[in-house]
Amino acid sequence: MCRVWYKRAVRSHLVRGGAALALAILVGVLVPIGRDRSMPVPAAVALPVEEARAAPADPAQVAQQAAAGIDANGPGQDRSVALPPVRIAPLVSQLTGYVWPIGNGRITQPFGFSPFGTLMVAGRLFHDGLDIATFCGDRIRAAHDGVVLAAGRRSDPELGWLGSLDAYHRRLDKKQLWGGLAIIVVTDDGNGYRSVYAHLGRTIVRPGQTIRAGQLIGYEGATGFASGCHLHFGLFSPLESATMQLDPKIARKTHLPSFEIARIDPLLVLPARVAPPQAPSPDQTGPVSPSRGRAARSAGA
Repeated sequence: MCRVWYKRAVRSHLVRGGAALALAILVGVLVPIGRDRSMPVPAAVALPVEEARAAPADPAQVAQQAAAGIDANGPGQDRSVALPPVRIAPLVSQLTGYVWPIGNGRITQPFGFSPFGTLMVAGRLFHDGLDIATFCGDRIRAAHDGVVLAAGRRSDPELGWLGSLDAYHRRLDKKQLWGGLAIIVVTDDGNGYRSVYAHLGRTIVRPGQTIRAGQLIGYEGATGFASGCHLHFGLFSPLESATMQLDPKIARKTHLPSFEIARIDPLLVLPARVAPPQAPSPDQTGPVSPSRGRAARSAGA
């Protein structure tokens, strides 16, 4: 007689063949069945990128495949890959075609931990983009080919907030705060990522417009919460599962959602800048003749 062991006590009546749990019984092996219902069911967990590649497909895809008469286990079918892969954020190493949105700009605040950040990562304030500055009114150019999703002060629905914006918008309407928001351009770069250009003084593109890398899209400004003219340039993928938390104090005050889709460091995709040539040091110039030395001194060198 083969015995079946349970992870918790079972009443003495017989377990009938029509029970909801399927029993996998191997002779001589104790097989626990089911899950201990006294333990809580874990909430859904966002898979890391590499694990997400192996995640099961949506059941709706299975039904669609069956309706099309495709037998994933039939003759000639690859049983190891029955369904299309799950959509995930493209690898950053695969992103190409980016250019600097401001030429010769100075990076005033990099991507990363910062006391001036408005997001939280690991309990610390975090700056989720790259701040680049030259002068007020300088030209802002598209960093990549794409399509404009938003342009102006009502760009929040395209910024990757996770949750409803209704309460936030009601507050803006009630207090008439729309005019104090940053002018932002959001573009779909056509590669699974979006570019964000914030604090513009003025924009000259409109939603739905197709743009090319290097094309003029607006002018550097200080709209919104900004201490001076600069461009805040951000990058994120709507397919990304990682998140960043908004500073709870800001979330409570503004009624914005508590989380946004995580950003990536724009320096990972922007081309490396060539360092400007340095003036040669005195020991690199070689010997100086007395006449050249007198001429230099008379010129105030």
